[in-house]
Amino acid sequence: MIRKLSLAAVLGAVAVPAMLLSAPAMAADCSATVESTDAMKFTTSSLVVPKSCKDFTVTLKHTGKLPKTVMGHNFVVGKASDIAGINTDGMKAGAAANYVKAGDARVIAASKVVGGGESTTVNIPVAKLKAGEQYNFVCTFPGHSSIMKGTLTLGG
Repeated sequence: MIRKLSLAAVLGAVAVPAMLLSAPAMAADCSATVESTDAMKFTTSSLVVPKSCKDFTVTLKHTGKLPKTVMGHNFVVGKASDIAGINTDGMKAGAAANYVKAGDARVIAASKVVGGGESTTVNIPVAKLKAGEQYNFVCTFPGHSSIMKGTLTLGG
């Protein structure tokens, strides 16, 4: 009887920490880091968002040295068909609005603008993404969206 209880205690002591260790791996699947540079580039051209995530967090890291007034970058997500309009309205909104029109329903998620050496995070609500729909992420800082862009897909 004591051996059975001891074995159960040992298995429980091993199983519980193992379950806890697996949790960060699941959390890591619901996030990504995208770097941006002074050469107007994202280091990532595509992201796959697991549909099992509630939110997908993107950390935007500006690895350059130039300030945000000269070479600022943001991370804005929308349907591929909406990106041109999001960008145009964002430029009109200006720097104080992080180049994103306030209340723009086409914008699924948007970060603030960061300069060299800075980083920010943005949460993408996965419930707003639909399977089969084409999404893009762009930098809406004036003149950047034609180069600084990528695709975002809802995955399995």
